[in-house]
Amino acid sequence: MTDSKSEVPAAFDAGAAAYDGLVDANPGYHRHLRMSAARMRLTNGGKGLRLLDAGCGTGASTAALLSVAPQADIVAVDASSGMLAEAAGKRWPSTVRFVHSRIEELAAAGIEGPFDGIFAAYLLRNLSDPDTQLSEFRTLLRPGATLAVHEYSVRDSRIATAMWNTVCATIIIPMGKLRSGDAGLYRYLRRSVNEFDGAEAFLNRLRATGFTDARRETMPGWQRNIVHTFLAQAPR
Repeated sequence: MTDSKSEVPAAFDAGAAAYDGLVDANPGYHRHLRMSAARMRLTNGGKGLRLLDAGCGTGASTAALLSVAPQADIVAVDASSGMLAEAAGKRWPSTVRFVHSRIEELAAAGIEGPFDGIFAAYLLRNLSDPDTQLSEFRTLLRPGATLAVHEYSVRDSRIATAMWNTVCATIIIPMGKLRSGDAGLYRYLRRSVNEFDGAEAFLNRLRATGFTDARRETMPGWQRNIVHTFLAQAPR
């Protein structure tokens, strides 16, 4: 059972082996990550760029970044050793490097800026102090560089909230239990999404932590107004 954000990395360790199978069964999961990465508008296939994949999990977000910036140097970081082992066990070009670290402890892990872009998928919702981390992301980015946050947010829409809870109750939690033997992580997923910022509140959080040009786009299909790309620039 996952009761607090501090227990999330350990919960992902336990569920790592089954995680890819579960998300692969989610229509649009990988395509939506690629859409968010593409919305960063990285130039020249990423040539000459250094990018941070913050909270890379089993590497789906890393693959999304690589699809739009195949020539970039990518540093992918995650706090879950189990998820990171799944990611690192896949085939990657030499320009991709995986680092085991809590996202709040990047400096201690030797991860320093500047970066030309940061991609954070399904991360901020799981942090106990998202404001401090957003401020740290701002300092890690080159002036004018883009932060893309790919995240669930349903509180601004009753329809999205109802859809999310229905899908969790009928598909995500039962499938999670079937594949991993424990539904605790997926019950936490449902709760954490319900409790996370509404889309407008998160945009205001980005602005309050010093980012400029904060904006959002959502996804097509049943995840409309459930999964969003939040984009913002480090101040010039």
